Amino acid sequence: MSLQITANIDGIAKLPRRLDQLAAWERAVLLEGLAAETESQTRRRLNEEKTSPDGTPWEQWSDRYAAKRRSGHSLLMGEGDLHDSIESVPLDDDSIAVGSNLIYAAIHDLGGTEDMAPAPAGIPQRQYLGWSDDNLDDLQNVVDDFIGDIVREAMQ
Repeated sequence: MSLQITANIDGIAKLPRRLDQLAAWERAVLLEGLAAETESQTRRRLNEEKTSPDGTPWEQWSDRYAAKRRSGHSLLMGEGDLHDSIESVPLDDDSIAVGSNLIYAAIHDLGGTEDMAPAPAGIPQRQYLGWSDDNLDDLQNVVDDFIGDIVREAMQ
């Protein structure tokens, strides 16, 4: 008894050339995908998870501050301005930044102290920027899908 397996690998010859020809716009496509995923992760953290990337739950509002909030407001989600301001910007051909341009965004991510200049701002850190292990797995999936698309295209 014998077994014969035949495979068409003609496309394999094209693969190294195709990978060598990864143009800047294709890297830009990958960066756009990574940026979109990171934006989505950050918005989800603000809207639903309410934890730092390392999984630490955010400190709740003080009773005094909570009394001032309207129904439907939650940590870092008043009218949704911070959530809606999350965006990515290219820094160069190989990197992006994801964050917010709102003047108060940094103090919420980093926290503040009662004695800081120019005015007291005793705000606990509620880090929303960064990646959890699950976030990094999701980003790896974006990269894997991107490479898979290139390989499939090269094989055609």
